[in-house]
Amino acid sequence: MEDVNDSTQGAGLAVARGAATAGSGGVQSIERAFDLLEMLADAGGALGLSELATVSGLPLPTVHRLMRTLVNRGYVRQETSRRYTLGSRLIRLGETSSRMLGTWLRPYLAQLVRLTGETANLAMLDGDEVVYIAQVPSPHSMRMFTEPGRRVQPHCTAVGKALLAQLPPGEARALLERDGMPAYTPATITDPDLLLAHLEVIRKQGYAVDEGEQEVGVRCFAVAVPDAPGSLAISTSGPQTRMTDDAAARIVPALKRTAREISDTIAAEGAS
Repeated sequence: MEDVNDSTQGAGLAVARGAATAGSGGVQSIERAFDLLEMLADAGGALGLSELATVSGLPLPTVHRLMRTLVNRGYVRQETSRRYTLGSRLIRLGETSSRMLGTWLRPYLAQLVRLTGETANLAMLDGDEVVYIAQVPSPHSMRMFTEPGRRVQPHCTAVGKALLAQLPPGEARALLERDGMPAYTPATITDPDLLLAHLEVIRKQGYAVDEGEQEVGVRCFAVAVPDAPGSLAISTSGPQTRMTDDAAARIVPALKRTAREISDTIAAEGAS
């Protein structure tokens, strides 16, 4: 009975998408192909043909034809088990898209620097790592600098912890166990149970703090961008002498407002 219900819901979703396509003048086959790619991503990167048909509500021959086209183009790969996975050709698109996203959203980081006086960063969760995709430096002579494209482990940074807090606890634990939690400073949290409890605090208060866990003497505040199509977070960072609790009282609200503005901008772009 559950499979029937899931299939019915998928079919309803496909009908709704088809109606939206017809009304918008879009190309149905292209929209369906992108829907299938997003379904693969939502499922963790791999699904079988029948699973894709069930989730999408599309006929099996239609799904097979679309997936075969995506395989031929390198955007999807078929494993020996016959399951489909996201293909390597998407990596180049993702890297270019990340750079463009950083350029597009950089004005919001500049606004954040004006509001807080500290360096502002934009980062995303890419696989099991956090990658910085944009930064606007503080006007202070003593300031933090992170090269866009730099990758770090999420357990020891404010942006990483803000992004981990968006995941279900089981997924967060699995990520931490895959890569380990090495200590970069004496303040780094290296116990997964302790960090998972810390993530619950982050969920409740709505922001994360790096207490010199990545670099000694550096403090950072971060929030996740709500409803972003990818896992995005913004942060401000600076020396601990300036990033006090009093500073947090004005920085964190500015971070949350800016994150909401970024979210609204992304949503408006997607709807246009």
